[in-house]
Amino acid sequence: MQERPLGRSGIHVPVVGMGTWKTFDVEGAARNARRRLVREALDLGVSLYDSSPMYGRAEEVLADCLRHDREEAIVATKVWASSAEEGRRQIAHALDLYGGVVEIYQVHNLRLWQEHLKELETRKKRDEVRAIGATHYNPAAFDELEGLMRSGRLDMIQVPYNLIDRSVEQKILPLADKLGLGVLVMEPLGTGVLARRAPPEEAWRPFAEDDITTWAQVCLRWILSDPRVSSVIPATSSPEHLRENAAVGAEGRWYDEKERAAIAELLAG
Repeated sequence: MQERPLGRSGIHVPVVGMGTWKTFDVEGAARNARRRLVREALDLGVSLYDSSPMYGRAEEVLADCLRHDREEAIVATKVWASSAEEGRRQIAHALDLYGGVVEIYQVHNLRLWQEHLKELETRKKRDEVRAIGATHYNPAAFDELEGLMRSGRLDMIQVPYNLIDRSVEQKILPLADKLGLGVLVMEPLGTGVLARRAPPEEAWRPFAEDDITTWAQVCLRWILSDPRVSSVIPATSSPEHLRENAAVGAEGRWYDEKERAAIAELLAG
């Protein structure tokens, strides 16, 4: 699995990670399935896992999956709380879950970031947090995100970016590049929309090669061909999809700008 630096944080992340939204909010036998999935993911080099207390039981399930393999993983989680006190409890709980360290800690959807950043900065000074970030999914919040990026208090951001949602290309990605911030990409497959709008296979087949044999893989490679992106974090509960995702990060070339434009044009109609 290829790796990229997460901005100037000193952390290197695999270009393909794994999200846990919906897929890790499980109980019973499904937990055993997630343990097997995470073990296979680690073996494939998918060592970055993104979670949040907003995702129900996902933080706890992920911690359980990593119980014997914590040293192999990079955990990115979030604080999502309506008060500073609740935020401190969430952060302390996550640190307990993950052995006293969370490599990447983000303020989820900028919620009460003024308060939560203070606690994360304190934790970073203790080396309990290695990189601090902020996330948002809505372009209406990007002006606020941009202001926070300029503050110098962040190491990275997490935003949506895919073939049908390219709003971050306008200001956010250029600014992240200028400031040396890492970028994790959520919703790289557009929450299923890209699959439903897939062009005919004969249209995208020229962009397939070796292990890149599906439209979803072409979409992931299109994102990762933007050097400003550190990693994509598609969520999955399927071992087959995990293997397909991991194959995108294997050694190989990225699309050039002409190819990226041609792929985007497939959806223009």
